[in-house]
Amino acid sequence: MAYATLNPYTGEQLKVFPDATDSEVAEAITKAHQAFLAWRETSFPARGAILQRAADLLREHKERYAKLLTLEMGKLYAEALGEVELSARIMEYYVEHAESLLAPQKLPVADAAEGEAVLVNDPLGIILAIEPWNFPYYQIARILAPQLSAGNTLLLKHASNVPQSAAAFEQLMREAGLPEGVFRNLYATRKQIEMILNDPRVHGVALTGSEEAGAIVAAQAGKALKKSTMELGGADAFVVLADAELDKTVKWAVFGRHWNGGQVCVSSKRMIVVDAVYDEFLRRYTEGVAELRAGDPFDPATTLAPLSSQTAADEVREKIRQAVAHGAVATEVGPKIPTQGAFVQPTILTNVTADNPAYYWEFFGPVSMILRAKDEDDAVRIANDSPFGLGGSVFTADTRRGAKVAARISTGMVFVNHPTMVKADLPFGGVRRSGYGRELLGLGLKEFVNHKLIDVVDIDAPF
Repeated sequence: MAYATLNPYTGEQLKVFPDATDSEVAEAITKAHQAFLAWRETSFPARGAILQRAADLLREHKERYAKLLTLEMGKLYAEALGEVELSARIMEYYVEHAESLLAPQKLPVADAAEGEAVLVNDPLGIILAIEPWNFPYYQIARILAPQLSAGNTLLLKHASNVPQSAAAFEQLMREAGLPEGVFRNLYATRKQIEMILNDPRVHGVALTGSEEAGAIVAAQAGKALKKSTMELGGADAFVVLADAELDKTVKWAVFGRHWNGGQVCVSSKRMIVVDAVYDEFLRRYTEGVAELRAGDPFDPATTLAPLSSQTAADEVREKIRQAVAHGAVATEVGPKIPTQGAFVQPTILTNVTADNPAYYWEFFGPVSMILRAKDEDDAVRIANDSPFGLGGSVFTADTRRGAKVAARISTGMVFVNHPTMVKADLPFGGVRRSGYGRELLGLGLKEFVNHKLIDVVDIDAPF
């Protein structure tokens, strides 16, 4: 794979990085292991001080960090600034909470006179993080902050089209005072991923990416008997009930589908609207999408970003073509997209039936699938008729009813009256083909620790 910065708006190749050599990978593993032996003994306040310094540096130089995101994957500059801030907040969450979340837990025993049982959380060692391009800093922060807080060390294999963002985060942690070897960015090849996982000093892998990549890496990790977490694709349902406040619901729908150019695992990809308000929702939603403006992602007037690459744009167009070939109706919406840049014309797909393969696909771009439901029960059925199970949302004027409907939707996350959110203080993860494991909060913090029992028993206690 070629690690290179290719501006998706101008098409200009800005910088190329060579793949890591096998000797560089081997050296990184050795240094990460040596660093772990000291890092695991580092106090929580000392670890937290480094994370806090990194958060402060991100904010101090937010424009510089945000610019790289826009240059490398086309993110709107305003959204890039938001990602920098989110990454800082994730670090601060663990500065404040890591020690208490990992505190030893005294276990109730049947006969307290026989001794005391305690559960402690020991770090495992080196963890490999394989991350995607759509949120280059956030994806690092949500694995780095908890795992470094837990006492693990981290090797990063980032997406090949965001090499400068990966390098910038590594430099950030150095400037924050992180000891050498605790975190290392590697321009690793696919073959080297297996080499890393087969090393006995590496104890797990966290991957965010496609189903195909997840299946390969999970199999490699399983063969090596290593713990893995997988955050894969999503086709989030956006359920609109008959009593939903349509003006606000439509605004959230347009945002939920098109932020980050529609390239979000938890985008609102499937709008499931009950029959009573379907026609009105479709009319207003079409009008809302038509207001989006594609253009230079550094321009504050731009509200629709280019996709991450021309290849990504071509793949989305091909999926639209196939959906139409199987009976869907594709309606292009809004002003004509610029000829410059990896843009896809915002498109609304209707008449997508269950016998159309596209019904079960994830569209990673500005493509909205609008599905008609007979009623609430039918909406829940359609929402659950997906191979994915990441996030989802329910819109209704009755929030208690919304919570009950949310409970019936089989995903890792469901929001009422809001598209699926990404925050520093909310857990993240899904089920089925959306993967397994959780990131953020205490759940993410404890994915790669040894929940070790220490049981002090009276020597005269019976067996």
